[in-house]
Amino acid sequence: MNNVYFVGTAGSGKSTMVGAFKKWLDDNEIDSIIINLDPGAEKLPYVPDIDIREWINLEDVMSQCGLGPNGAQIAAADLMAVNIDKISSVLDTYDVDYVLIDTPGQLELFAFRESSQVVVKALGKERSLMVYLSDPTLYRSANGFVSTMTLASLVQFRMNMPIINLLSKADVLKENEIDRILDWYNNPDSLYGCLLDEDKDPESVIGMELFRALEDTGVFGEMRSVSSETGVGLPEIYAAVQLQFHGGDDSGKDD
Repeated sequence: MNNVYFVGTAGSGKSTMVGAFKKWLDDNEIDSIIINLDPGAEKLPYVPDIDIREWINLEDVMSQCGLGPNGAQIAAADLMAVNIDKISSVLDTYDVDYVLIDTPGQLELFAFRESSQVVVKALGKERSLMVYLSDPTLYRSANGFVSTMTLASLVQFRMNMPIINLLSKADVLKENEIDRILDWYNNPDSLYGCLLDEDKDPESVIGMELFRALEDTGVFGEMRSVSSETGVGLPEIYAAVQLQFHGGDDSGKDD
């Protein structure tokens, strides 16, 4: 089994994308299951096969620990590591090609807490990758693009696993907007030029420094536009996942 972690900022469309991708896999007769790792999720657009809420209830954490919603989310993230053996035991009963893992809505609860490292290791880090969804509303300017990609790079550095970058919610963008954003990622020189055009903005100075840091670390390459509403990009996600795990061969079905 290969683990695909769906990661991104709150509102980037992680859960809806997990549900849409699961349906696409089902339609193409590719075995998969979903793990929900968000104990604070009130409603989900899919039925999880393994649900952290069976062991951790956010309201119970708030009541027992005397915490507010934010504090309870942090405590629940740490309790996830305490209960990881239970999750692993249930996961071991499945024999599927892919495990789609929906991470907490608050990105920092997954990416920057030590408990998440425990979870990832227990579920098999050596056969895992991240699908990072970026909210297009944060990409309206070149500076916004650079700051968002800086966050994605920090997440990859922190989690230390392969990453697939996606431009989420492509259905809310005009075609020329999609082309511009994808060009920024695929062609750093284009992004550099747009940063220069924004030079009148004081933030552009910081943006230029972040751009140079990103270019030096080699994070630019390929980004795909996707939409859980229209299904655009779902085959491309699968192709990218296959490339990471199997070198592009459609061999996951036989594992």
